[in-house]
Amino acid sequence: MSGTTSATKLFADRIGRIEVSATMAVTAEAAKLRASGVNLVDFGAGEPHFPTPRHIKDAAIEAINGNFTRYTVVSGIPDVRKAIVQRHASDFGSDYTPEEAVFTTGGKLAIFNLVQVLIDHGDEVILPVPYWVSYKDIIQYAGGQVVYLETEEAENFRISAEAVEKAITPRTKAIFLNSPSNPAGSVIAPADLERIVKLAHERGIYLFLDECYVYLQYTGALVSGGSFTEAKEHVIVLGSLSKTYAMTGWRAGYALGPKPIIAAMSKLQSQSTSSTAHFVQKAAIAALSGSQECVAEMRADYLTLRDQVLTRMAEIPGITCTKPEGAFYVYPNVSAYLGKPGAQTTLELAARLLHEGHVVTVPGEAFGTKEHIRLSYAVSHKDVDEGLDRMKAFFAKL
Repeated sequence: MSGTTSATKLFADRIGRIEVSATMAVTAEAAKLRASGVNLVDFGAGEPHFPTPRHIKDAAIEAINGNFTRYTVVSGIPDVRKAIVQRHASDFGSDYTPEEAVFTTGGKLAIFNLVQVLIDHGDEVILPVPYWVSYKDIIQYAGGQVVYLETEEAENFRISAEAVEKAITPRTKAIFLNSPSNPAGSVIAPADLERIVKLAHERGIYLFLDECYVYLQYTGALVSGGSFTEAKEHVIVLGSLSKTYAMTGWRAGYALGPKPIIAAMSKLQSQSTSSTAHFVQKAAIAALSGSQECVAEMRADYLTLRDQVLTRMAEIPGITCTKPEGAFYVYPNVSAYLGKPGAQTTLELAARLLHEGHVVTVPGEAFGTKEHIRLSYAVSHKDVDEGLDRMKAFFAKL
C-alpha cells in the first residue's frame, strides 16, 4: 500500500461562504461581560423592550392548556395562514389566499428558505447598502452573487428606482429590499417602490420584500410592495411578528407569494424545521386578528425614543446621524473618531466602546459600511440617557 493518503476535507464549501451573525457575536460578548458583573447599556440587538401583549400570551397559554402542542401542517394551520392574508389585505389592500402563505419559525427562516429555493449558483441579487447583516451571507450560502447597490448618506440612504434599474444585468434574478431598513431606518418612497415593483415584474425579476418593520414607520400611510396586485407573480413579501408585536423569542414569521414559490418553501421547510410550534401559531392568530392598539402604542413610543436619541447624539462633537423614518435604529457616522490607535475601524471602536464605555453597539462593517455604528433604541428612555451619557464621556477621552 502507498504510504500517502489524501486528507478528507472536513467542512463543505458552503459553510465557508458565511460568517457568524455580527449582532449575535456582539450579544455573546456582552453576555460575557454581564456575567462578570459589568453593568452595560445595550443598544446592540434589535429587540423590543416591551413585553409581548397580554392577549397574545393568554392565547398561547390557552392553547397549551387545550393541548395544542402537537405537529401541524408544515406551512401552518389554515387559521394562521388565513389570519396572515386577512391582516395584510386589511392594512395594504393585497390579494393573497391562504395557499399563498407559509408560516415559518421566525422571519429569518422565511428569508433563508426563499433564497434557497430561488437563487442558484451565479444568480445575481441586487442588495442595497447598508444592509441587514444576514442578507449577504444567506445569498452567498445559496451560491448567489451579491450585487451591492450603494446609497448616499446625504440622501438618508434612500433607494431610488433609477439606481435599481441601473444595477440590473442579464444575470439579475432578484432584488432585495428592506423598508423601513435595518440598520438606517430608511423608507423607500411610495412612488419609487411602485416603480421598482413594476420594473421587476416587467423584467421577470423577483422582488424580495422584507417587511419586518413595515408597521414601524413614521412617514405617514403604510405601504407594502404586496399592494401592487398586478405584479404579485414576481413579488414575495417576507414578514415577521417579532418586532410588530414584541414576539422575538416566539419565532413567528411568514412569507406571502406565488403558490409555486410558497409550495417550494414549504417543501424545503418539511425537510428542516417542519412546522412551527402549534401554540405559537395560536398566539400569532391572536396577534394578527386582535386589536392593533398595542402596535400603535409601541410605534408612538419608538418615535419619541428616536427623537430622544437624535437629540442626545447631537451633543457628541464630530458625530453626525441621519434621521430614521422607521424601525428602531440609528446609524451614526463616527468617522471623526476613526484612524486613531485602537480605533482604526468601527470593529475596534465598538469593541472599545463595549469594554471601556460599557455600551453595546454593532460595527458598521457588519452592514456593509466602514464609518458607522448601529444603535437600537428599543430600550427604556432611562437607558437612552444613561447610554448616551456614557458614549459622550467615552468619545471625549478618545
